[in-house]
Amino acid sequence: MILSDREGLILLERERIRIEPRPDLSAWSSTAVDLRLGSEIRQWKKFEADPKVGGQPMVFCPGVPDFNVNELTEKYTDRVTISEGSPFDIAPGQFILGWTIENISLPDDSRVAARVEGKSSLARLGLGIHITAPTIHGGFGAAKGSKGLTIQLEIWNAGPCPIRLVPGIRICQLIFEEVHGTPTKGYSGQFASQGPKAG
Repeated sequence: MILSDREGLILLERERIRIEPRPDLSAWSSTAVDLRLGSEIRQWKKFEADPKVGGQPMVFCPGVPDFNVNELTEKYTDRVTISEGSPFDIAPGQFILGWTIENISLPDDSRVAARVEGKSSLARLGLGIHITAPTIHGGFGAAKGSKGLTIQLEIWNAGPCPIRLVPGIRICQLIFEEVHGTPTKGYSGQFASQGPKAG
């Protein structure tokens, strides 16, 4: 069951969910809250034929036992800091990673999960913000002592023109959903500590 803005605001007040910094009322619609793009993005490097493997193009192999997507993105992306004075124009066909400004926490016992989705105003320009990975599991960002986690976004431009990204743009929306029962464990997947890396 999708929760309305009324239920979302009640859960925030009761700290059954946490969003920091807390969005103002203008960020809420009837069943979602807007989140904003942070100032760091990760841009994939240009891949050339790899002479180590006979000049073959780079291939990612997610099916091998030691595959680690976090190590791969750290190695093959460049950190780019954007600002109002230094925006990032995402080109048609380009794919980047970004993060929300807001830290999210969904404590296990709140019985709430969420879904991150795009905004129609941006989608109509061709901007997508996730690639088949909208789920924010119950327990996300709720580790003991955690202030929550930012949400990593898989951003791409499927449109005909570059789209200018600046920090603070309302880039996506979060939809809260009721979880029936309490999960047996909190979220502990490979993105349990996601967020821009310092340095």
